[in-house]
Amino acid sequence: MKLSLSDKVMKTIIYSLLLVLAFITFYPFWNSLVLSFNVGSDAAAGGITFWPRKFTFENYELVFKEKSIYHAYLITVLRTVVGTLVAMFFTALFAYAMSKKGIVFKKFYTLFAIFTMFFQGGLIPYFVVMYNVHLYNTFWFLILHGMISVYNMIIFRTFFMELPDGLEESAKIDGCSNFGVFFRIVVPISGPVIATLSLFTAVFLWNDWFTPSVFINNQNLIPLQTTLVQIINAGATASLLTNVNSHTASMLQNTVTVKTLQMATMMVATLPILAVYPFLQRFFVKGVLVGSLKE
Repeated sequence: MKLSLSDKVMKTIIYSLLLVLAFITFYPFWNSLVLSFNVGSDAAAGGITFWPRKFTFENYELVFKEKSIYHAYLITVLRTVVGTLVAMFFTALFAYAMSKKGIVFKKFYTLFAIFTMFFQGGLIPYFVVMYNVHLYNTFWFLILHGMISVYNMIIFRTFFMELPDGLEESAKIDGCSNFGVFFRIVVPISGPVIATLSLFTAVFLWNDWFTPSVFINNQNLIPLQTTLVQIINAGATASLLTNVNSHTASMLQNTVTVKTLQMATMMVATLPILAVYPFLQRFFVKGVLVGSLKE
């Protein structure tokens, strides 16, 4: 189909705006990556934009000499994997129950859940509750915090409501219980929405730094993002520079700076979760749309 002149002009304007928006979004990340691979003393002079002026791996070498990084990685990976599995299980189970007709007090449960999306008790009451139930400063808090997402539950519930009733009825005729129907019929055909919401949950758990900084005091349980925030703090970064042996410090004192070390640490903390996106991106549109078309 041949486009008119006005259509061509409009498409040119739209694509140009999208390119500008993409550049504005991507450039800060790219510049941080470039700085992380540049000699610190040279980066301090400024003027580095798209490519390293003096390429080096020394910033990353220093980051990986810090043992706390490895332990923080382990805590974050465990939190993300286990927390995502637990959140998907309980959120999907809750949503499945809310998708069924005839549930006693169903409307009350739904309104009660939605109420929590807009009104919360506040940080101090939440802290007191976590402390009294002995979850403060424990790994289980990292797993159970945010276990139920009402937003994800609504998407799950809407998706489950669209499933044909005949699937469950035929399964129950064959002797399946409600749990059997859920695990053998519903879950296997819910791949797109589960993959999409799992990624949303995993990204939240991976990036969450504030909650552990308040509720976790044990340095052995501090996740990676909270460690990153501590390192971005200039004083913590300076202490990291002094943790290496004197010979290494004398070699790096003129090449590694606080700024480039911060950029390298940021890349180490960010790249793993970014690597997951290409594998699950194809589920995004389908997974969200199938759970939002019907209410």
